[in-house]
Amino acid sequence: MADSEGNTSTKIKIGVCVMEKKVHSPPMAQILERLEAFGEFEIILFGDKVIIEDPVESWPKCDCLIAFYSTGYPLEKAEAYAALRKPFLVNELETQHLLHDRRKVYERLEMYGIPVPRYALVNREYPYQELDYFLEQDDYVEVHGERFWKPFVEKPIDGDDHRIMIYYPSSAGGGMKELFRKVGNRSSEFHQEVRRVRLEGSYIYEEFMPTGGTDVKVYTVGPEYAHAEARKSPVVDGVVMRNLDGKEVRYPVLLTPAEKQMARDVFIAFRQAVCGFDLLRSEGRSYVCDVNGWSFVKNSHKYYDDAACVLRKMFLDAKAPHLSSTIPPILPWKVNEPVQASEGLTRQGSGIIGTFGQAEELRCVIAVIRHGDRTPKQKVKLKVTEEKLLNLMLKYNGGRPRSETKLKSAVQLQDLLDATRMLVPRARSGRESDSDAEGMEHAEKLRQVKAVLEEGGHFSGIYRKVQLKPLKWVKIPKTNGEGEEERPVEALMVLKYGGVLTHAGRKQAEELGRYFRNNMYPGEGTGLLRLHSTYRHDLKIYSSDEGRVQMSAAAFAKGLLDLEGQLTPILVSLVSKDSSMLDGLENASIEMEEAKARLNEIITSDVKTVYNNGSSEFPWMVDGAGLPLNASQLLPKLAKLTKKVTSQVRLLAKDEDEKLAKTSTYAAVPPYDQAKALGKTIIDVGRIASGLPCGSEGFLLMYARWKKLERDLYNERKERFDITQIPDVYDSCKYDLLHNAHLNLEGLDELFKVAQLLADGVIPNEYGINPRQKLKIGSKIARRLLGKIMIDLRNTREEAISVAELKSNQDQGSTSTTPSKKTTDSYSKLTVKSEDTRRSSSTSEKSMDQDDDDDKETKYRLDPKYANVKTPDRHVRTRLYFTSESHIHSLMNVLRYCNLDESLQGEESLVCRSALERLLKTKELDYMSYIVFRMFENIEVALEDPKRFRLEMTFSRGADLSPLEENDGKAASLHQEHTLPIMGPERLQEVGSYLTLQKMETMILPFAMPAEDFPPPSTPQGFSGYFSKSAGMLERLVNLWPFHKNANANGK
Repeated sequence: MADSEGNTSTKIKIGVCVMEKKVHSPPMAQILERLEAFGEFEIILFGDKVIIEDPVESWPKCDCLIAFYSTGYPLEKAEAYAALRKPFLVNELETQHLLHDRRKVYERLEMYGIPVPRYALVNREYPYQELDYFLEQDDYVEVHGERFWKPFVEKPIDGDDHRIMIYYPSSAGGGMKELFRKVGNRSSEFHQEVRRVRLEGSYIYEEFMPTGGTDVKVYTVGPEYAHAEARKSPVVDGVVMRNLDGKEVRYPVLLTPAEKQMARDVFIAFRQAVCGFDLLRSEGRSYVCDVNGWSFVKNSHKYYDDAACVLRKMFLDAKAPHLSSTIPPILPWKVNEPVQASEGLTRQGSGIIGTFGQAEELRCVIAVIRHGDRTPKQKVKLKVTEEKLLNLMLKYNGGRPRSETKLKSAVQLQDLLDATRMLVPRARSGRESDSDAEGMEHAEKLRQVKAVLEEGGHFSGIYRKVQLKPLKWVKIPKTNGEGEEERPVEALMVLKYGGVLTHAGRKQAEELGRYFRNNMYPGEGTGLLRLHSTYRHDLKIYSSDEGRVQMSAAAFAKGLLDLEGQLTPILVSLVSKDSSMLDGLENASIEMEEAKARLNEIITSDVKTVYNNGSSEFPWMVDGAGLPLNASQLLPKLAKLTKKVTSQVRLLAKDEDEKLAKTSTYAAVPPYDQAKALGKTIIDVGRIASGLPCGSEGFLLMYARWKKLERDLYNERKERFDITQIPDVYDSCKYDLLHNAHLNLEGLDELFKVAQLLADGVIPNEYGINPRQKLKIGSKIARRLLGKIMIDLRNTREEAISVAELKSNQDQGSTSTTPSKKTTDSYSKLTVKSEDTRRSSSTSEKSMDQDDDDDKETKYRLDPKYANVKTPDRHVRTRLYFTSESHIHSLMNVLRYCNLDESLQGEESLVCRSALERLLKTKELDYMSYIVFRMFENIEVALEDPKRFRLEMTFSRGADLSPLEENDGKAASLHQEHTLPIMGPERLQEVGSYLTLQKMETMILPFAMPAEDFPPPSTPQGFSGYFSKSAGMLERLVNLWPFHKNANANGK
């Protein structure tokens, strides 16, 4: 290699002392070619034979040395060579030993003040050594008194052992996910049956950091350069997404200033100029969880250029500081640079998506969605005096006689089951008299408790919980003889169960997710996947506290993002729980009781006309709109038919009871059955064929369900109907008609029709007897949710304006070599908020949701300089809120009646006249019903023009009940699947109407929680189940890559 004057002595010798396999890797080859092209360096490749066999004294001499460990590499030999020849080292050799021990890596990171996840060490001298400082329980491990609740991570201390485990809590379905180096298209496997941690070696236990399903790899070249790429995390479904060349797809993302400082600190701590490390972004903070040593970015020509230029400067500064290290205007290899192939997802029809409309871009999708099909919700109340149950209460409430106890864990419920089994008589004597009626009812309820606890052969706190509340006490002498102490002698036991997401509910949620993917976003069905995979889709999913709602959210996410595998890892990785926003009716309980009282008056008064407060022109304005005129005549019919169905189920239960009585012993409860706990997607054909009820409900529990309805609906002694039971009767009818039609219960069809007529009137009116009361109740229940939706829309608008300003300034200043101050300001608005701003608003929601939300969003923003994407500025925000029927009704009522508020007199409703009429006829918002807000930006309208941002509102009634109402061929096939289809979306506005964001704010803000009333973000203090106990919203940015299921290891 001669220079222009034929002189080789002036060239700096770069020794490449690494294994040949690494030398010939595409990134290393590309960067070495670029260094050589500068004409200032002579590249000397040592080769495997020299490195392994020859003594270091005979190794080639060089000025600068590239040397790093890989499998089979003699690191000590390289150290001896460096000590002998003293070349400039790109990566120090001594500190490379640290990288093989995860304990030393974390110790080093902490020494240099680099944030790491909360962790603890378990060191064993030999396999299965018992350690007095290590304790394992069902849902946590404790190390030196420090508790790690599931989900937690278990890492071998050996840095070369890549079998990392994540253990999930029983409340999320339990199990373990094993992460490993990519094998074909897999990077992890979920093992449902594994609950216990490994004991054969030494491990690090660390807190699971919720990252929204995204991993970030950072690549440094020296202290001043760091390149970041994001990829789908293996913790979600373990499927690797590959491009057409079979390579894992990653996308460059922007680093925050704090993360750039962390990259510099990693370089300083380990003295590795070329280094890769793993970054976790969780709850607004970043943590380093692994340092890999020498790593190059793959498949990025821009990165190869940068790395070659930075390495050139390092070499020149070290060995020829007198030479200029200024980068030449035209890089010497640019002329021959190959054209980089367009990055594509290997899904049929995938590609760059087009614009949505002529001048409009979709900017935001917000959906509020009800959970999927579930089993009927049940409750058993009984007063207990049995000592075994009272002792159990004291055992789990810390021995406090006046404190109530909640039993949810598997151990607690097993204890209760053992006690109940001893108390329930094995067989009835058949000699009970009427005077024993109360005792019989008590025994019946205990049998029901036992049956519920045994149902399905597993325990899950998500679906069953027991409350024991002391009612009466006596004073007894203390055991030590010193004075007296209280002891409970009676307690109220409340068992809540049911409400489980069925196989049909899971299927509905997954299919609705697919529908959203294909229809709510621009481009064909892969439009969303393309946006999502290229970090231009900001997705966050929220759920209420209820298990059926959380599982619906996880199943929906699976369909939306085309994921594979079990719901548990998807749930833990992607769904944030926010009970304060999506649960509870406490705020409106008084008004709802008033509405029910008025409703009862209207139904039972036998008044044929209820149109006393409105007009026929606006039928939705009257009290009790939607109630059937003959409601009072329908009630006796409802009670009679309920009794008829109950009597049939009683006979089926009696047969089952007699079979159980012949069983000699009770089997232990089998292991947790995940398919039953999380809702299967297929029917248990065997149960159906043998004439058993669908799901895990036996005839005893089915009878208890119907008997309670019969008893509560009509009090024969008082001759009084309880109209609040109508929705429950309808719920049970609908469930059995869909799932238990094979039992051929006579009269069930007729009961369903009567119950539906009444429920269609009762359910909407429970949320307000007239529009003004509906608005009042709705605004109280949905106040926080409305506030969050308005914040989502406002943040989207501000972000879109910032991007537009930045783009405009860049276009104007494209001929200038230095960016204008305005451009820099716009860019900084997108990348980081000032500390002063955050401090000044630390007590407001703005700090929690706007500033904090924007910070997180920025962290996953596509880096346009490195991305091979035609429209890097296209960015869509999606917020999904999964909740229950009450919040769907409440939100809809505010949308359609907000103009009735005194402050908005004269304003038109947000919902058009035709939609108001349709909503009156709709009545029921069934399973998977939803309300969607989509916001579009008209990029041809001035930024300050209100018409820049347009909102579109649609809703769906949810499950289509027509198969239950009709008996045609289509209905028969749906009966076989036990699954109802979901109705498509309907408009809430006239075609061609224009609802601006400004108008939406005017109409909704009076009913929404103000931004400043939201609590500031709080640091999670551990997990209740699998979520933080914090009541604040856990905003998680989910930027997850879906993967083409048909790609194999070769990416074909």
